[in-house]
Amino acid sequence: MKIDWAALGSVFGVSLVATVALVGLFTLGVIGLSKQERAAAQGGSAALARTGAYACFALCLGAVAYGIYLIVA
Repeated sequence: MKIDWAALGSVFGVSLVATVALVGLFTLGVIGLSKQERAAAQGGSAALARTGAYACFALCLGAVAYGIYLIVA
């Protein structure tokens, strides 16, 4: 049995980068929602924070759906 170490390293690197990016994007969404709550408590409008948070969550959902599509197809 021969292991292609370059391909294994490539898969590991892409998986690591994708995981860190997805977690970071989700974290930005959570931070956006917390800023929206803070602005609402202070009496201001937080439409931009809410919109940005929802966009981050939508991008996370799209990335997960694309990953599932790649696995199934």
